[in-house]
Amino acid sequence: MPNLKNYRLFISHSWTYGDAYEKLVEFFNEHSNFKWSNYSVPKDDPVHDADNDTQLYNAIKNQIQPVNCVIMLAGVYSSYSKWIKKEIKISKTDFSKPIIAVEPWDSKKTSQIVKDNADDIVKWQSKSIVDAIRKYSI
Repeated sequence: MPNLKNYRLFISHSWTYGDAYEKLVEFFNEHSNFKWSNYSVPKDDPVHDADNDTQLYNAIKNQIQPVNCVIMLAGVYSSYSKWIKKEIKISKTDFSKPIIAVEPWDSKKTSQIVKDNADDIVKWQSKSIVDAIRKYSI
């Protein structure tokens, strides 16, 4: 069997809605024939204590720089995130990284800004998310 490609992923998320992030990590860890490395900002990372927005911007930029793909949870809360526009700018303008938007399970409202900037919009199913990552990753 050939070696699996290791996908380096940044998952954009809000710690206020950390359960969705945790479920997505679980999807990736349990998906068969899928190898990945998590470049997301952990909850206890000192980056959250950055002295100013410039430091935080640069820290997030450093996390996104080496990834193959950016995953953005497209829940409506993303539209109100202080950082979502900056993460999109870093992903698209600074690095030309593909963005996969993941719509929450049974969602009625989703983030238009995330969907407008996504290379693909997928439903909350591990197979569709992994298939999109494989298709769009650089």
